[in-house]
Amino acid sequence: MNVGFFGIQYSFGLQQSAVNPIYDMLGASPDQIPLLNLAGPMTGLLVQPIIGAMSDKTWHPKFGRRKPYFFVGALLCSIALLFYPFSSSLWMAAGLLWILDAGNNTAMEPYRAFIADKLNPSQQPTGFQAQSFFTGLGQTLANVSLYIFPMIFLGVTGKLSNWVYASFFLGAVCSLGSIWWSIKTTPEIPPTEEELKKIRATPLNIFSPFIEIAHAIKDMPKVMWQLALVYLFQWYALFCYWQNSSKSIALSVWKTTPAQNPKLYEEAVSWTGLVNGWYNIVTFLCAFGLVWFAKKYSPKLVHFACLVLAGIGFIIFPFIENKYLLFPAITGFGIGWASMMGIPYLMVVSKIPKERYGVYMGIINMMIVIPMILQNLSFGYILKHFLNNDPGKAIGFAGVLLLIAALATLLIKSAKPAADTPVQMGGGH
Repeated sequence: MNVGFFGIQYSFGLQQSAVNPIYDMLGASPDQIPLLNLAGPMTGLLVQPIIGAMSDKTWHPKFGRRKPYFFVGALLCSIALLFYPFSSSLWMAAGLLWILDAGNNTAMEPYRAFIADKLNPSQQPTGFQAQSFFTGLGQTLANVSLYIFPMIFLGVTGKLSNWVYASFFLGAVCSLGSIWWSIKTTPEIPPTEEELKKIRATPLNIFSPFIEIAHAIKDMPKVMWQLALVYLFQWYALFCYWQNSSKSIALSVWKTTPAQNPKLYEEAVSWTGLVNGWYNIVTFLCAFGLVWFAKKYSPKLVHFACLVLAGIGFIIFPFIENKYLLFPAITGFGIGWASMMGIPYLMVVSKIPKERYGVYMGIINMMIVIPMILQNLSFGYILKHFLNNDPGKAIGFAGVLLLIAALATLLIKSAKPAADTPVQMGGGH
């Protein structure tokens, strides 16, 4: 069911670790990077809730409800990945990132709803953490490719190194191939007669997704507003890390910047691929362990502890001069990332009406992308005027924000996930 998440997350792994170094190689200045990353959150804000609302109102006996959307998303994503390495200018790279993100977001949102559709409450912790597992696996492969491929694919084509082409081409294959696998192997549960009547009573038109989103926000459970506060600090912090990790490592370990020594900076980018690969390995190793903790204690306490570990790791990260000690420092973020990819959905899924899974998963994504948009619009100024364009200070700043997010998690009122109950055949709820 979740194999398709592997391909989606390979693509996100490339965005996190390869896109910003590509911007550096194409001549971007540090304070331009946040604005150049605006594509991701803007497409997420526009695409995910609309696709979610549309998929709630969709049913086709052959193609299903969610599957048509994540297939089209994977196709768009693969096309953008194939063309991305041919970017000859900053603005071409930024434009292709918009297409890549639109594809990823079209595939991602219905996938969350697909899991909620298929699984009863006792299975949902494992279902959402399986997405966390495949997130770690896909992003690990993406990051490790940034370390291994420079040793195999030597030379330069156009303005970029040949290893960039290899990483992105592999991403295109993974994206489409893994989504195709999930589509072929996992049938969707047909809606009941009552659900079909509701779908037919409100047929899709150009305005219906926007009306549905407005109604869903008006009726939104209180727990989702509480989660929005956590996400404000959490996702702002993550973009600060992803935009600055390779430059921070270059500065603390190699004592250089992209402008001073491009060759040494490429070494730092490769090592960043390994470091980020490691945190994703930690993610898929501990994803299912967090299910046990969430059932035994509560999703809230698990997420709080994971954010504290991630925040501490970020705060010490820029001070590390030994490249091997970066791995223990980033381990905390690996555990935090495993929680971020699955545990928050457990806090809210029991409060969401089943017929609105799609639109509410899209609204949760709005809570992710609005902080990212704020980061892209404001952090260039903060980095330049308060943090002296220092990438290490940017990552320390991200660590403090994660600790604030951890405290905000304690304000959430949520119950433990449902205890194990026998699986109901047919309904899945």
